[in-house]
Amino acid sequence: MNRIAESELIINDRGGIYHLDVRPEELADTIIVVGDPGRVEKVSKHFDSIEHRLSHREFVTHTGRIGNKRLSVVSTGIGPDNIDIVFNELDALANIDFETRTVKENLTKLNIIRFGTSGSLQADIPVDSFVASTHGLGLDNLLNFYSYQKTADDKAMADAFIEQTGLNTTITNPYAFSGSETLLNKFNEGYHNGITVTCPGFFGPQGRVLRLGLASPGLVDKLSHFNFNNHRITNFEMETSAIFGLGKLMGHECMSINTIIANRVVKEFSKDGNAAVENMIKKSLEALTAS
Repeated sequence: MNRIAESELIINDRGGIYHLDVRPEELADTIIVVGDPGRVEKVSKHFDSIEHRLSHREFVTHTGRIGNKRLSVVSTGIGPDNIDIVFNELDALANIDFETRTVKENLTKLNIIRFGTSGSLQADIPVDSFVASTHGLGLDNLLNFYSYQKTADDKAMADAFIEQTGLNTTITNPYAFSGSETLLNKFNEGYHNGITVTCPGFFGPQGRVLRLGLASPGLVDKLSHFNFNNHRITNFEMETSAIFGLGKLMGHECMSINTIIANRVVKEFSKDGNAAVENMIKKSLEALTAS
């Protein structure tokens, strides 16, 4: 087995991985990821007990239990670039031997669930509702830096997206990945289902105009009308496609749950987004930990 060099896998003096500053034994196999570091405590306050509280840069990790189920909640920060850091380090914690710096012979499959916020792209998906993503469709280019074989279904979805939206592929080369059917089945009642589009930014990449014009005008309308094999785009944000893509390539089960805090079609914003996120956290933790 090839040894991974110190410059590629960076382990600090206490044996924690470089960005997260977490040691392998401090991480559970079921992991909730949130963008906002402040949201970690909003999740972990529902734990029955907490074993570890760790913090480094924007990456906060709490590991504990609800009943007999061991969970970690980790903040990623915003954007697919941060997902690249966090997911590679989570996988390394589970599947690389830090003593020998080699990939373990027996790999661990993690369950990773995003608890996030996003904007609705359908008039009938209102603010304060919840979306459980069936697919992540990436406009962020992250997975284009990795070598993998696209499935026929994922390639067909990305190709249909380019054709229907008329997207300029010199801006981005879209990719698509499905989420975990096993985890999706836990989030049925009370969740909208559909494709989540992931953008590499909040303003121009999501069709917002302040002072700068857009290279691809009318993006919201194009996304709202996309349809592929009875799948429609329900929402967009900045993490899901990277989570689904990296997770699938690494062999993990991944799901993305988002609270809708804005509806871009009817141009509404939640009057109490914090309350809506709290409702999503409680509901989704119950679904995740149900036997």
